[in-house]
Amino acid sequence: MQNNTFSTLFVGQNLIKLKEVDSTNNFLKEMVSKSEPLAEGTVIMADNQFAGRGQQQSIWQTQAGKNISTSIYLKPSFLPLDKQFYLNMAVSLAVNEALSHFIPDGLSIKWPNDVYYRDKKLGGILIENTLTGSVIKSAVIGIGLNVNQKEFSENITQRATSVIQILQKETFLMDIMEKIFIFMEKYYLILRAGKYSILQNDYLGKLYNFGVRALYQINGAIFEGSIIGVEENGRLRVETEQGLKSFNFKEIEFTHTK
Repeated sequence: MQNNTFSTLFVGQNLIKLKEVDSTNNFLKEMVSKSEPLAEGTVIMADNQFAGRGQQQSIWQTQAGKNISTSIYLKPSFLPLDKQFYLNMAVSLAVNEALSHFIPDGLSIKWPNDVYYRDKKLGGILIENTLTGSVIKSAVIGIGLNVNQKEFSENITQRATSVIQILQKETFLMDIMEKIFIFMEKYYLILRAGKYSILQNDYLGKLYNFGVRALYQINGAIFEGSIIGVEENGRLRVETEQGLKSFNFKEIEFTHTK
C-alpha cells in the first residue's frame, strides 16, 4: 500500500500497484471478500493484466506497461437498486472528463459505458456490484484505457484506438490516473447528493450517436433508428420506424452512422 498526494478526499489515497494480475477487478473483489475493512476509494493498478474482462464476459486485451488497467472500490449503499445505472453514468462521465484534459474533442460514451474517440474504442468500463438485500454493499469499478499502445491485433485494429495514436506522443499514465481520481470523486459526490438529473443530462450530452439516425443490428437484422434516451434501469431507448423500443445490454449492436 502506498500513501499518495493526489488532490482528492478519498479516491486514490490508498493506491496499490501490482506488476501483474489476472484481473484488477478480481484482485480487488478478493480483497473485499476478506474480513478486514477496506477504505472506500482504494485503487488497484496493474502494469500487466493478462485476463482482463469486459462487459458480459468479453475479453479485454492490453499490452503490458503501455495502458491503464485499474479498479476502484466504492461503497454506494446510498443508491437505490432501481437507480443503479446512475453509477454507470457517473463513472463514464468521470473517465470522459478526465480524458478531455488530454484530448480536446472527439470523445464520447458509447452506451452503456465504453470510452470512444470518434468511431473507435479507446477504453472500457466494467462495474461489478455486490448486493446485500436491497442495498449495494460495494462496487468494483474496472477501467481499461488504451494509452501508449501503438498497434492492436488484426481483428480489432479497425475498431480500437489509443491516446498515442490520437496525440502522436506518449502520455504519462499517472497523469491520466490522477485526473480519473479527481473526476471520479466529483461525479461520485454528485451521485451521493442525489442529483440524478445532472448525471442524466451530462450523460446524454456525451452519448455516442445520441439523436443521430444510424444503423443498428438485432440478431443479424439491420434497422435504422435514433437514440432518444436511456431509462433509469439502463435500457437504451431507440426511436425506430416501428415506434419507440428499449433494449438491454447486448440486445442491440451498433453498426455505423448513415
